[in-house]
Amino acid sequence: MIALQYTLIPVLAVICGAVWASWRRPSASFTSAMQHLAAGVVFAAAAAEILPQVLHQASPMATLIGGSLGVAAMLALKAFEGRTKGPVALLGAIGIDILIDGLVLGLAFIAGAKAGMLLTVALTLEVLFLGITLTAEIRETIESRLKTVVIVISMAVLLPVGALIATPVAVLSPVVVTGFLSFGLMALLYLVTEELLAEAHEKPDSPLISAMFFVGFLVLLLIEEIMA
Repeated sequence: MIALQYTLIPVLAVICGAVWASWRRPSASFTSAMQHLAAGVVFAAAAAEILPQVLHQASPMATLIGGSLGVAAMLALKAFEGRTKGPVALLGAIGIDILIDGLVLGLAFIAGAKAGMLLTVALTLEVLFLGITLTAEIRETIESRLKTVVIVISMAVLLPVGALIATPVAVLSPVVVTGFLSFGLMALLYLVTEELLAEAHEKPDSPLISAMFFVGFLVLLLIEEIMA
């Protein structure tokens, strides 16, 4: 249940992002910088917490199967996002994305409380700007600010749903848990490389903006060392 409680933090971040973006759309440079920052934080959480847990179990087959399923799921999501058009399709694609984020967060808490808390920080940044982006997209077709925020909040509810889906995994054997963690690791790497950084590079770039990736990475490493 602790994972479910921690999902309230990124849910609140989505709501804050939606309310802010419904009144003022952030600049492209600011969005790009924050996406770089979030990518660095997510990458650090995956490398420092999830990857060591997978390697610790030394279960090559579980790692291969879980990782392969993770890659397949992320590529299927990318294909779905590429073929869908319109606001309803957009909501469907982002809904699946948020559900997977919740699932990965739940899996992180299975790996350990520290892993879960660090990933909470990482995903909070990610979904904050996902909420901002989604709100800006919806506002192009829906004039009502209130209706827009309500729609985004309904998407945010999928975070705890994803965490609940991961809860039964905790009672499974360590080998099976390793497979699920490998799945979550691939999902996080996809999030960094194919979503956050890919979208960030479509906007204005500069050395300072690019440096935000490394700032995020180093900050999360420092947080982990302080928590150790």
